Amino acid sequence: MRGFRMSKESSRYLKFGGATVIILLVLGYLAYTGVQESKSYYVTIKELRGMGDSAHTKRLRVAGNVQPGSIKRNGTKVEFILIENDQTLAVSYSGTEPPPDTFKDDSQALADGSFGRDGVFHAKQLQAKCASKYAPQQPGASGTPAKSMTQVETNKSGALSN
Repeated sequence: MRGFRMSKESSRYLKFGGATVIILLVLGYLAYTGVQESKSYYVTIKELRGMGDSAHTKRLRVAGNVQPGSIKRNGTKVEFILIENDQTLAVSYSGTEPPPDTFKDDSQALADGSFGRDGVFHAKQLQAKCASKYAPQQPGASGTPAKSMTQVETNKSGALSN
C-alpha cells in the first residue's frame, strides 16, 4: 500500500513539473517572437537596394532628407521621397498618428517599416527634424565675422582676448 502512495505523489510532482515546463516554454517562445518582431535594422538607401530579397522580410529603418515638393498627404497617409546622397526612395507612411510638425520639405526623416516588393518603403513610424532649425549657424550670419583660432590672442596675464 505504501508503494501506491509514493507513485501517487510522484505522479502529482510529475504533472506539476510538466505543467511548469510547458508554461516556461510558452513564455520563452512569446518573449523570443516579441523580440524578433520589435527588432529593426538601420540601413542606408544604398544598402537597402543591395539587400535583395532579404530586404522584404525584415523590419528596417531608413533615413534621408525629404525631397522638396514630394510630400502628398491624404488624411493620416503620407507619401514622399527620401534622398540620401544620389539615392532616392519612395516612402508611404500609414501610421496611426499624423506625421510630426517638423516633417517638411528638406527636413531629415527616419522611416521605420518594411520594404515592399513594389519598390516602396511602407513606414509604420516616422520621425523628422527640421534641418534649418538645427543646422549650425554659418560664420558671419549674425553680422559679426567669426574669428579663427589664429586670430585669438592672449594678453600679458595669459587671458584670452579677441
